[in-house]
Amino acid sequence: MQKEYYEREKKIFEKTEIEKEVELIKAIIKAREELKIANKNFEYAHDDLVDYFTYQIKANQAKLDYLIKIAKSKGIEVDMINDIKFTLEDEEEAV
Repeated sequence: MQKEYYEREKKIFEKTEIEKEVELIKAIIKAREELKIANKNFEYAHDDLVDYFTYQIKANQAKLDYLIKIAKSKGIEVDMINDIKFTLEDEEEAV
């Protein structure tokens, strides 16, 4: 007879509010970059790719709008987003 083992639920690590805000800001920066890329690709798209990039732009814009709405509700300002962005760029350059 084979025994079945069940793993007990483990406590999920709770993030601090600052960590959550930084994660949200990173998501906003990433969504904004993805939107820029989709817009650039749309400029050079032909035939069926026009539709593809149109949908990609709409999806990225909806995602960005949603993330910004959440950030506003938490009181995160654009200056904080830019500060984090520059900090992240400096960290990437150092690596």
